[in-house]
Amino acid sequence: MTVIIHRVGRIATRRSFQRQHQVFSPASKRQKSRAVEKGAKDVNAQSSVEEAKTIPRPDIVPSVPLWQRLGLLSKAFKAYGKAQRENPYTTQVCSSLVIYFCGDLSAQNIGGEKYDLLRTGRNMVIGGICSIPAYKWFMYLGQSLNYSSKTLSLSAKVVVNQIVFTPIFNTYFFGMQSLLSGDGFAQAWERIKQTVPVSFVNSWKLWPAVTAFSFTYIDPQYRALFAGFIAIGWQSYLSWLNQRAATEQLARKGMNIIPSDNQTFLKKMPSSE
Repeated sequence: MTVIIHRVGRIATRRSFQRQHQVFSPASKRQKSRAVEKGAKDVNAQSSVEEAKTIPRPDIVPSVPLWQRLGLLSKAFKAYGKAQRENPYTTQVCSSLVIYFCGDLSAQNIGGEKYDLLRTGRNMVIGGICSIPAYKWFMYLGQSLNYSSKTLSLSAKVVVNQIVFTPIFNTYFFGMQSLLSGDGFAQAWERIKQTVPVSFVNSWKLWPAVTAFSFTYIDPQYRALFAGFIAIGWQSYLSWLNQRAATEQLARKGMNIIPSDNQTFLKKMPSSE
């Protein structure tokens, strides 16, 4: 009996000792090691999150537009954008004067004609008058016709611009060209009938693509500048078309244009009556 009690006591003492010193057992060491590793992983994860907040990764760095990476040209674009935001009307008028000057100068060079300063002046007056209404129109167009579908919005802007703005502008341009040249209203109307249908059809070959690209990729403050570069070529075409119509009108009146020594002379043709 004494032996049994002694063994039971030893077993109880051993178990009590193991419970009190469980931390030193191999199993507890493994658990402690796992806990330390888990804590280290949590610390590393938290530090990674903090670094991600402060250091931009390549996949989240916002792309810089092309015109902001062109050195001196970028500074010029920024200066234009600033002027556009601070003084939009003045900027538009000045831009239009430059565009119409370059457009008519290009048209006269292409036509091989003697330079006509009055013709360039007429173009600049026409451009200066229409600059602010055109700016207002495109600002309105950019803020309107915005649907849930980007494709639908863009298509609507392009179609409305071609159907509404283009014929009105072309009528104004050719009518004013005729009136400023000294023609009467009947002659101005004849000029419009000759030029507007042709220019309206040809505008569909260029301006829908320009308008779509502008509203898709160009910031609002740079749209006028982008359109201006394209408009130099377009104004060259309009100026050339207007001059051709004026020549045809003179021919119908009985004036024959005879080029000689790079100069243009008008010769009165005999009346058919």
